[in-house]
Amino acid sequence: MNTLGSSGVPVSGLGFGAAVIGNLFTEVTDEQAHEAVTAAWQRGIRYFDTAPHYGLGLSERRLGEALSAFPRAEFTVSTKVGRRLEPSTHGGDDLANGFEVPATRRRVWDFSADGVRRTLEASLERLGLDRVDVVYLHDPDDHADEAFREGYPALEKLRSEGVVGAIGAGMNQAGMLTRFVRETDVDVVLCAGRYTLLDQSALTELLPAAVERGVSVVIGGAFNSGLLADPRPGATYNYAQAPGDLLDRALRMREVAERHGIGLRAAALAFCAAHPAVASVLVGARSAAEVEDAADQFATPVPPALWRELRDTGLLTTEEPS
Repeated sequence: MNTLGSSGVPVSGLGFGAAVIGNLFTEVTDEQAHEAVTAAWQRGIRYFDTAPHYGLGLSERRLGEALSAFPRAEFTVSTKVGRRLEPSTHGGDDLANGFEVPATRRRVWDFSADGVRRTLEASLERLGLDRVDVVYLHDPDDHADEAFREGYPALEKLRSEGVVGAIGAGMNQAGMLTRFVRETDVDVVLCAGRYTLLDQSALTELLPAAVERGVSVVIGGAFNSGLLADPRPGATYNYAQAPGDLLDRALRMREVAERHGIGLRAAALAFCAAHPAVASVLVGARSAAEVEDAADQFATPVPPALWRELRDTGLLTTEEPS
């Protein structure tokens, strides 16, 4: 187990990303979601990340129901604020936002102090918990002023009151997360897709700043939404069809990994986990079988010779991992 910053909040090196059990792109049954969370517990995963955004609250409800079978003191839950859910009567589904659920609610961007508290209270009700361990500001890209002026101070107050153990921000970019690390007293940032075998943009400023400031980093999107999990024509990269040059690069990386006796998924997870700033790597799983695979891949030792060959062939241009 690792600790988030100086907060004392523990996380397992492999975390469970619960967006998929909110019916991300395709439907998952309640039973499949329950089995996935249970399998994660059985494989030693103790960190579970969710958000109201994921399935309009469905992810939080399913996660809370599954975790209710386990001792509360033995797992860590993070959720997010910034998208407040309100009732909607427009009907239809939520596929435009990526989730196959009825559009019975709508998202309202709200990083105000009142919005932060109201959103967290609703999350606790859906989760069936009296507290969560970590709260992130969720994707404040276009709301930086309100997020820094009101949202962050509201989280800081919740932490000082003991309502939450650790606070931070979660985004698909490294730039604003670096600002949070340098200008605030966050414990952790969640960086999705910007520190992977195919994209190391977080290495320029974010990860060094995190090490310097003693802030932990949680990595999401280790497979860049699919390409590094299964590189093939039609595979997705950052939720769109992968460009040809990146597909070719991923295929070549897979060949190198297989020459060293491991799969590309194992290499992708190991790459993220190896950086000293990284406390946990989140992997989404919609079934027990996917959890088992993720845990197996994460536990696979990666020979240092693999990183050397990737660098020698120009497929990896960083000195990390050593």
